[in-house]
Amino acid sequence: MLSTAARVTAVLELTWAQVDLDRLQINLRTPGAKTRKGRAIVPINNGLHAALIEARKAGISEFVVEWAGRKIRSIRKGLKSVGAAAGVDGVTAHVFRHTAAVHMAEAGISMSEISQYLGHSNTSITERVYARYSPTHLRRAADVLDFTQSINEKHDD
Repeated sequence: MLSTAARVTAVLELTWAQVDLDRLQINLRTPGAKTRKGRAIVPINNGLHAALIEARKAGISEFVVEWAGRKIRSIRKGLKSVGAAAGVDGVTAHVFRHTAAVHMAEAGISMSEISQYLGHSNTSITERVYARYSPTHLRRAADVLDFTQSINEKHDD
């Protein structure tokens, strides 16, 4: 979920037919799915590629995420148990999507690219939620208010 920044439903519905290990991409769009939430086609990074190869070898159904050959319907209870064991409250599947987006923003990835990765139809929601995590967010505004530069330039004369 971290590597794809996908919503939990997209991950749980993901089939091997949507994973292209040769072209290194995952199509999170489910044909015929009735959802207003956007889904992207995302690249597969090296770590995810290795994990998917292992999962494919062990898989016994069409679903990427499965248990005993069956589709998993929810990971809510499992995440709650893991969170409790780790002493962390409030762990939900959406935390992974948010964490992925924040990591991209903190790395300086453009809001446009993050928006596309998340499957947003435009950048407005991405900017509203994640721009503040960007190291360049408001940097120009702060630089305009750096009056020491003007003062130093005057004293150098």
